[in-house]
Amino acid sequence: MSQRMGRASRRDTAPEMALRRELHRRGLRFRVVYPVPGNGRRSIDIAFTRSRLAVFVDGCFWHGCPEHGTLPLSNRDWWRTKFEVNRARDRDTDELLAGAGWDVLRFWEHVPTTHAADKVENLLAGVGRSPGSQPGRESTDVGGCDSVVTTRTKDR
Repeated sequence: MSQRMGRASRRDTAPEMALRRELHRRGLRFRVVYPVPGNGRRSIDIAFTRSRLAVFVDGCFWHGCPEHGTLPLSNRDWWRTKFEVNRARDRDTDELLAGAGWDVLRFWEHVPTTHAADKVENLLAGVGRSPGSQPGRESTDVGGCDSVVTTRTKDR
């Protein structure tokens, strides 16, 4: 089991690479595998450091997508716990980033690349956020499944 999980790609997955290529094609420059402030063991998939925008591309299996996530038939209790821990770690990472003044975008791997890139580009341009909007969490339907936007707790 651990050998199989050790071979699972943690970075540079096909959906992540597709989004990075699209963002780069649009002239956006970013860092990859950037350390999460306050937790050096975790990293941001795509980081816009000047704008303090963290973008994650979450796999449907590993992060429990409500549309496409599946629970393996064998060792169900172990897998259920594993997925719950993954989601709790995602929430904790979002909170660490928000506390450090970052915005967070999370996309499921099945969200069309152009939709995700549009959302990133709009957030970087300040579109869709009203002046003086309240910090907190909002949910946005992107590509049939929600992506979570965590707005920073400090003023822009």
